[in-house]
Amino acid sequence: MKRCAQLKRETKETQIEASLLLDGNGISDIATGVGFFDHMLTLFAFHAGIDLCVHANGDLDVCDHHLIEDTGIVLGDLLKEALGDKRGIARYGNARVPMDETLCSVDLDFSGRSYLVCNCTLKRDQIGQFSCEMLPEFLRAVADHANLTLHVNVLYGENDHHKVEAVFKALGRAVKEAVSIVSDELPSTKGVLE
Repeated sequence: MKRCAQLKRETKETQIEASLLLDGNGISDIATGVGFFDHMLTLFAFHAGIDLCVHANGDLDVCDHHLIEDTGIVLGDLLKEALGDKRGIARYGNARVPMDETLCSVDLDFSGRSYLVCNCTLKRDQIGQFSCEMLPEFLRAVADHANLTLHVNVLYGENDHHKVEAVFKALGRAVKEAVSIVSDELPSTKGVLE
């Protein structure tokens, strides 16, 4: 059975069509209008080993906030739908990724409880058209809509591009580990992961 999902989300601020295949090959088709964000989503899909398609339009004439946050909402919803009842998944994932002088650690749990801890200090206001303040907003939207406990810690680094890139790569690798099928059991003593 394919673990996949597709979603169309339209508001007065954004229009997003997206699809996800958990057991994919890391192939992506990303077009949001924010080049650096496209690059980060491409890296995430590759390192997660998922096939991801995201076509998004938004009010970029205002700023990138709505588009990036809404894309996080959609990605979280896709993950939640594709995972179904989560039977057989590893549930937990962690990854530590170096990017030149930067080291990032991501630990996560598809627990059914959304929570975000994000320790990543960025010096710049923007990387290309990507507002640096949107990193935790994107991660929070993903965590909230995937019912995911997510801890992101950039342990050290100097270059903001490297820090954000390490976050997306580590997130992808941690997701890959957590969604991998390791049994036919539900990974919870409660008997449910909601």
